[in-house]
Amino acid sequence: MADQPTMEVKVFAPFKTYFEGAAYSLSGVNDTGPFDILPHHKNFMSLLKPGTITVRAPVKGELKLEVSRGVMHVRADKVTVFLDV
Repeated sequence: MADQPTMEVKVFAPFKTYFEGAAYSLSGVNDTGPFDILPHHKNFMSLLKPGTITVRAPVKGELKLEVSRGVMHVRADKVTVFLDV
């Protein structure tokens, strides 16, 4: 997996950063159902529904967060997730 592409991901709330760094993928749930974000994903913005966000990272492994709602923005291999947990 050393040569697997990554993207920069930041998952945070007003007073806490849950994850910041390189990741292989991020999974979440929006109004249309579950989805995955991978490196080189098209520009994307979505409201997140209650459920689990999963970040898969080369160094930190897999991180799962239960969230009540949030906003996700994807642009140029940078994923920003702002949560209201």
